Amino acid sequence: MNGIPVESEVQNIMIRQAVEQYQQDSEEMMAHHVPVMFNEILEYLKPSSEAVFVDGTLGLGGHAEAILRLIGPAGRLIGIDRDERSLRQAQERLAPFSQQCAFIHDDFRNVDTVLRRLEIPSVDGILLDLGVSSFQLDDPQRGFSLRFDGPLDMRLDQDSPISAYDLVNSLSEKELSAIIKDYGQERWHSRIARYLVSERVKHPIETTQELREIILRAIPYRNYKEKIHPATRTFQAFRIAVNRELEALEVALDRCVASLKPNGRIAVIAFHSLEDKIVKEKFRSMARAGQVRLLVKKPLRPSEQESTQNPRARSARLRIAERI
Repeated sequence: MNGIPVESEVQNIMIRQAVEQYQQDSEEMMAHHVPVMFNEILEYLKPSSEAVFVDGTLGLGGHAEAILRLIGPAGRLIGIDRDERSLRQAQERLAPFSQQCAFIHDDFRNVDTVLRRLEIPSVDGILLDLGVSSFQLDDPQRGFSLRFDGPLDMRLDQDSPISAYDLVNSLSEKELSAIIKDYGQERWHSRIARYLVSERVKHPIETTQELREIILRAIPYRNYKEKIHPATRTFQAFRIAVNRELEALEVALDRCVASLKPNGRIAVIAFHSLEDKIVKEKFRSMARAGQVRLLVKKPLRPSEQESTQNPRARSARLRIAERI
């Protein structure tokens, strides 16, 4: 080969350069927002010159920026996010690439509609980074975090009519118990639901601190020794229910794969077992039907170094499929 790298080697070199450039340019940003499994995403999605990509969970644009560097000025990126605040932040960050980007305030389950509106028949790659970003968690007014006191909101899309406040204060004890059990996989779902109903008779449950304290009173003290905060699963359950996250994922995976070109790839990062189970089963079903090829048999996990540097990454699971 006379020392000239083959195409795949050239692409690997470009990916390494993109990672290095990202690390040099983003030290200040990374103190607040660290894209999860950054290297693995680039390795498996393999963005190349002139490609068209969808980032269905744009967030603050960390993954998108690296993809844009690799697809070059002739490439195109469609960034979708339900959170209008995050979308505005990403637009500012990706301003140097604005001519090749489309920023869409929407749910990634509507990817097919978005692409039709943009007159894009199919794409080379799609990324879905599920869950809540540190940007959202660290804003007390969003009501996602256990660490801060704020309104009981939890909406990813602030235009959505239903918040966590509405669910906590209006659903029956049976319905609350089902949400906490099914979406939070919480052992003490019945007790927590009973305590919530008992407390809201006295006054509406309005803040994250109130919700957290009621959950702590409901769970027996001996169960406080787990690695995670005792209220974590219940907060997760209400967030999933408010945003209908699992329902959105089920629909989105079908539409995303249908939007890929032959050999196009989809990468999905899940942060808890319910999400990952949906992705696993959907990809396996599609593989049996001859729609996709699974590029990893088991989900990829963050390296020990990444998990240490970014605790949020510890629970991440990455699955990748390629359309046939």
